[in-house]
Amino acid sequence: MSKKLKKKSAAKKPAGARPAKRPGQAQAAGRGTDPARVRAILARLEEAYPAATCELHHDNAFQLLIATILSAQCTDERVNQVTPALFRKYPKPEAFAYANPQELEQDIRPTGFFRNKTKSIMGASKKIVAEFHGQVPKTMEQLLTLPGVARKTANVVLGNAFGIAAGVVVDTHVLRLAERLDLSRNTDPKKVEQDLMAILPEEKWIAFSHQLIWHGRRVCAARKPKCTECNLDALCYSKDKTN
Repeated sequence: MSKKLKKKSAAKKPAGARPAKRPGQAQAAGRGTDPARVRAILARLEEAYPAATCELHHDNAFQLLIATILSAQCTDERVNQVTPALFRKYPKPEAFAYANPQELEQDIRPTGFFRNKTKSIMGASKKIVAEFHGQVPKTMEQLLTLPGVARKTANVVLGNAFGIAAGVVVDTHVLRLAERLDLSRNTDPKKVEQDLMAILPEEKWIAFSHQLIWHGRRVCAARKPKCTECNLDALCYSKDKTN
């Protein structure tokens, strides 16, 4: 090989270029998970959203649990419109546990899927009253025994109410941005969470979720991401980037 060809092959790739796949590399794992790149993404998210936090209004762990159940297939903004009156009417787990189902359905109707959410809220409240002395449990294993509670809801409650990093919240924004940033090639939220836990420092699990959710809501929208306003643009090589 000539010296010119050697120099050309050794030329550096642009910062946003998709890295070449290494032999034997898993298809599902994101190829953009080089530790230096992940650190750069974390630094830029921290720079853009240093105060990112949960946007569901709540005063305690139980209110956060109820609000998170209501947030399924619903915006946080809509949930925050419903919960002030809801929590005044049902101030404790006992009130939700023994509510009139038809009445509760109407109280939460604006959040959508109100029948299923009523069953989940009443079921979770009854179990909290009967088995956890009226207190929201503080472990992933116990939270997952509550009706209507999967890992996303459990992670929201543990991280925001108790400061416990048991995992990474994977909602629709995190799911979308993990793919766009090539941090995971999986589409199942549980597998995406495992991928993110493997590449992120544990002390960043809680903040990362908030920051990525804020970024998804404010900049990296599903249909038309605002790439010209994005401070992650140089690190991103998503195929649906906009100019």
